[in-house]
Amino acid sequence: MTLRQFAGLGALLSLAMPGLALADEAAAPVLNSGDTAWMLTSTALVLFMTIPGLALFYGGMVRSKNVLSVMMQCFAITGLISILWMVYGYSLAFDTTGMEQGVVNFNSFVGGLSKAFLSGVTPSSITGPAALFPEAVFITFQMTFAIITPALIVGAFAERMKFSAMLIFMAIWFTLVYAPIAHMVWSGNGGLMWDWGVLDFAGGTVVHINAGVAGLVACIVLGKRKGYPTTPMAPHNLGYTLIGAAMLWVGWFGFNAGSAAAANGTAGMAMLVTQIATAAAALGWMFAEWLTHGKPSALGIASGVVAGLVAITPAAGTVGPMGALVIGLAAGVICFLCATTLKRKMGYDDSLDAFGVHGIGGIVGAILTGVFAAPALGGFGTVEDIGAQVWIQLKGVGFTVVYTAIVTYVILKVLDAVMGLRVNEEEEAVGLDLAQHNERGYNL
Repeated sequence: MTLRQFAGLGALLSLAMPGLALADEAAAPVLNSGDTAWMLTSTALVLFMTIPGLALFYGGMVRSKNVLSVMMQCFAITGLISILWMVYGYSLAFDTTGMEQGVVNFNSFVGGLSKAFLSGVTPSSITGPAALFPEAVFITFQMTFAIITPALIVGAFAERMKFSAMLIFMAIWFTLVYAPIAHMVWSGNGGLMWDWGVLDFAGGTVVHINAGVAGLVACIVLGKRKGYPTTPMAPHNLGYTLIGAAMLWVGWFGFNAGSAAAANGTAGMAMLVTQIATAAAALGWMFAEWLTHGKPSALGIASGVVAGLVAITPAAGTVGPMGALVIGLAAGVICFLCATTLKRKMGYDDSLDAFGVHGIGGIVGAILTGVFAAPALGGFGTVEDIGAQVWIQLKGVGFTVVYTAIVTYVILKVLDAVMGLRVNEEEEAVGLDLAQHNERGYNL
């Protein structure tokens, strides 16, 4: 989410005049129950996106012998990242100690540890664009973003990574990639990409490009599934996938509209443009597939839904309805081409199209945000020079792609050398449900 609303928080200076006590009382932060209720609701909606939404979406697309393994990974990541967020993740992402606008230093890239173990957070700690809701709610809201980002990566290497290696990879990746990128984009004045002026309202860069690129690197490092692409690997239960996509669609209103950090007009517009872009992308993917393959598919429209949700995420707080329509259509068609034609030509085995949908959709949305945030094109941002803002967006995309790709590659190669990343051929043939968890997700 964008944190520009959070810049400059602090107590107002009291006027030196009679009635000083009354002025101090008026300036004191007061919790707003409406904003608090909306943020509590949004937080629950975003958690709902991972469990059960993403778990079902991914679980339906794998073969039946791997359904529990994918769902297990989503649940385990939810638990793991929740604890790491409490211990040090929130602090690394949002601690502003040592930051100064226009000055590039270590704290421009990552926060410190003054908030480790949520030090100083109490029921009376208040935050928000006008200090209107509990800091504990903001912490939990951001925690749900930190949870879903590594969970998205699972789709790229599904059906072949050891569960133990996955857990360690996610812990390290969260620490070295997610938290620093979140800090650079969202922490406020002094954050590297914040100072560049990168627009990322709800996570196109921080969540989707980040996860998509990491997924691409992971699937290349692990290698293709045994038999891919000649052996049929059709989804075992598209009903699960459609249910999961529907849950993601509903939950995304918390993701985007919740990123307004208040129950206000920005939240309302974010909700509207999210719906428009998602609908446009679903139809764009459906018709592109219909024209290309002769028939529209349920998997295709579900994928189009997610592509639209991804693409509107960075733009949701600054674009208008017409901009959302264009972004959605572009994402639906471009993501379809990348998840089908590009993947076949490049030969990588991105099992569930984490890169094709999240990586590409995030890039499309991030770049087009620089165009349609301009008031001249119906946007509600402060963009006056579209060309200059698009260049800033490209810088943000490029930095994220390069940083994420390099660090992810190093993490995976080190882990592969130390403990091995991939299950053996026998375990892969049996399925990860039995091989890794001694359970079956289906009846014989």
